[in-house]
Amino acid sequence: MSAGKYRKEHNCLNCGSHVEKHYCSACGQPNLELKESFWTFISHSIAHYFHFDNKFFQTLSPLLTKPGQVTLDYLAGKRARYINPVSMYIFVSIVYFLVVYSPKHIAKNSDYANISIANKKGDDKVSDSVKNALKLTGVSKTIADKATKSIDQAIQKKAFIKLGFADQERELSRLKAENVTLKSDSISDLLEEYNEIHIERNDSTYSAYLSRQKKLSLSEQDSWYERMVKKRAITIGEKSEVIQETLEHNRPKQYFLLMPLLAWFIMLNFRKNHIYYLDHLIFTIHGMMVYFIISIITQPIMKHVFGEHSIVSNIIEVVVTIYMFWYMFKALTIFYQRKTWSTIFKIFWILILYAVAFKLTEMAMINLIYYVAT
Repeated sequence: MSAGKYRKEHNCLNCGSHVEKHYCSACGQPNLELKESFWTFISHSIAHYFHFDNKFFQTLSPLLTKPGQVTLDYLAGKRARYINPVSMYIFVSIVYFLVVYSPKHIAKNSDYANISIANKKGDDKVSDSVKNALKLTGVSKTIADKATKSIDQAIQKKAFIKLGFADQERELSRLKAENVTLKSDSISDLLEEYNEIHIERNDSTYSAYLSRQKKLSLSEQDSWYERMVKKRAITIGEKSEVIQETLEHNRPKQYFLLMPLLAWFIMLNFRKNHIYYLDHLIFTIHGMMVYFIISIITQPIMKHVFGEHSIVSNIIEVVVTIYMFWYMFKALTIFYQRKTWSTIFKIFWILILYAVAFKLTEMAMINLIYYVAT
């Protein structure tokens, strides 16, 4: 990136000191002309704010291809060629959470209606196939109709059971609205059956749960502690969409707060190296950036090009997993100078500790969101 046009004068415009070449030895300001083009101003501003200049690519290439080397160089004092780890981490993590870890889309009523229509079309195809097969065997039309109707109801019931709490609510509302118009006995029977499934298995509200408890004998009723736990579970179920969305929104904070803890886990496993905690932290920051960068490249391709559950996406996911394990192994081996099996054993314990910490912090976040939401 061009630095702009340098001044012929040798006085620093910032501090007034004498400037020998292009930079002031006293304050470090470049001795540039004041007038610059609009695009030069914009590009320099962006590059300065994000540190997104040639240093980014000078850091990116060895970071991805030479595990542990960037950390070793940085700690050895070879820093001019690399971006500061924290500055690069902030930029990469912002891009990561914008591109990869955005909250999942919550289906609206119109979306749900489209899904219901699609499912109904699929069920109709199954019913038609069964009906045609029965006709070929010579079964009467009445028996064939009853058989296909029974199959339809079984398919719909199975699909309803698999639905989430909110989706079941929407399906019940749709059926009730449909029944008001059609006044069909079959829909009424279906509604009654769905309501039983929804209330007994999902306990749609705490009042519904208490109502069901009253119908049981004293020995069969839940204790006060079980009722308290149930109330919390029902409330979380009712607000699951809000809780999940808030949880996904706070993922960046979770990753950021867990990073110093991950560095501590690494330090515990490699304590015999006798190096400072800050060195472990810089190593961890570089490792997290590699994971973010690989995800930024692969996740949009898997999601928007091949589809999340396609064979190609599964292959890419396997390749990424193998690469990340290879990278972690090589980085730890090079940086900490340990033997192969010793490094593998320590990777195993680091991953277990991190997984436990991740789950515990997630549970803490869910509880915090729950109490705020209620």
